Amino acid sequence: MRRIAVVGAGQAGLQLALGLVADGYAVTLVAERTPEQVRRGRVLSTQVLFGPALRIEAAAGLDLWAREAPAVSAVDAVLAAPPATRALEFTMTLDEPGQSVDQRIKLARWLELLEERGGRVEYGSLDRAGLHQLARRHELTVVAVGRGDLAGIFERHAARSPFDRPQRALSCLYAHGVGSADPSAGPRARMHALPGLGELYLQPALTLSGPCDILLWEALPGGPLDAFGDGPAPDVQLARVRELLAEYLPWEAELWQEAEPTDAGAGLHGAVTPTVRRPVAELGTGVDAVHVLGLGDAVVVNDPITGQGANGAARAAEAYRRAIVEHGDAPYTADWMCRTAERFWQQHARHAVEFTASMLTVPEHLHGVFAAAADHEQVARRLANTYAEPSDHAAWLATPELTAAYLSSVAGQRGGSSAGSVTRRPAW
Repeated sequence: MRRIAVVGAGQAGLQLALGLVADGYAVTLVAERTPEQVRRGRVLSTQVLFGPALRIEAAAGLDLWAREAPAVSAVDAVLAAPPATRALEFTMTLDEPGQSVDQRIKLARWLELLEERGGRVEYGSLDRAGLHQLARRHELTVVAVGRGDLAGIFERHAARSPFDRPQRALSCLYAHGVGSADPSAGPRARMHALPGLGELYLQPALTLSGPCDILLWEALPGGPLDAFGDGPAPDVQLARVRELLAEYLPWEAELWQEAEPTDAGAGLHGAVTPTVRRPVAELGTGVDAVHVLGLGDAVVVNDPITGQGANGAARAAEAYRRAIVEHGDAPYTADWMCRTAERFWQQHARHAVEFTASMLTVPEHLHGVFAAAADHEQVARRLANTYAEPSDHAAWLATPELTAAYLSSVAGQRGGSSAGSVTRRPAW
C-alpha cells in the first residue's frame, strides 16, 4: 500500500485524502484544527460550488448536504450607477444549480469521515523542517495549504501571476433573516456592480444553524465600500452593511431590515493578492532532498469575485487523484509532479485565473457583454455558465474580437433588429 501525505484540511486537501483512501492508499493528513475547533471557529469563505465541482463530490459520496443546502439556479445582476440608480439589470441562469455549504460544517465532517474510513489524521501545524521530515516518511507529499510557515515554499510564478497586490478589500458576513425580492422565485443569488467602487454578492447557503445568506463586499481598496479593515464584530459589521446599502443600494437595504448575524463567528475580512506559484518545491539538500507537490491555494490563489476558489480546489483534487491512480507503482518524481500540475493548469486553472482577472479589471469589451446580457437571455446564460466552466472564457471573452464575433452572431439570430442593443454600453 503506497504511503501518501496530504498537508492541509481545506476543500482540496480533504477531498484528495478521502479520494485516495477510497482508492486503497495509506493516507496521512495533517490538519491544524480538530473538527470541533473548526465548527466553533470563524467562517472560512463563501465557497459556492457550481455543477462540475458538485458532480465530483457526488461521485465520491461526499455531497452530504445536497438535500439541505439551497440549490441556486439563477443570479439577479444589477449595475448600480450613482446616485443609487438601477442602470442595467438581467438574470443569469445556470445550467446546473450551485450550492454553498459553510466550510465549518463540511470540513469538520470530512475530517471525521476520513478517520472513519481508515485515513490517519495528525493535528498540528508544520514548519519547513516538519514538512521535510513528513515527506521523507512518505512516497508522495502534497501540500494544500498556502499560509503560515509554509506560505513561501512554492515560488511565485511571475509570468502567470496577473497582479502584485490585492485588487479588492473583502468583507464577508453570514446572516439570517435577509429578505427576497421575489420569494416565489426560490433561492437566487444577487450581484451588484458599483462602477468605481466595487461589487456586492449575496449567496444563499447552509450554515451551522440552517439556511442563511452570505454577503460578500468586493471593495476597491481605499474607496467608500472599504469600510471593514478593522475587522469589526459581526453586529458592528452588520450595522455598517446597512449604512452602505442605504446609501448605494437602497432596494437591497429594504431586504436587510430583519437580518442578523448567524453566530459570533459569522464575519470574515481581509484581502488576497491573486497569485500563481510554481507547483513543486525542493526541501533539504543532497541525499536528504525531497520534493513536494502543491495543490489548491498553495499554487493558485484567485480573488473570490468569480467564485473559483472552492471550485478550483475540488477540480484540482480530482485531477491529482486521477493522476496518482494512473501513475500506478511508478515513483513520484519531481518531473511527474510538474507534469501533473501543468496538465491541470492548461486544462482548467489558467482559465479560472484569466476569467477572474477579467472580472476584476473589466476591460472595455466586457461592458458590451453586460449590456447584451440585459437584452438577450442567451448571453446572460452563457455568462452565468462561464463561472461554472471558466474554460469558456477563452472561447468568447478573452479578446475584443472574440466577444464582438459572438455578440454579432447573437444579433444575427434575431434578424439584426437588436444589433444596436447588443453594442449598447452601460455607464461603467
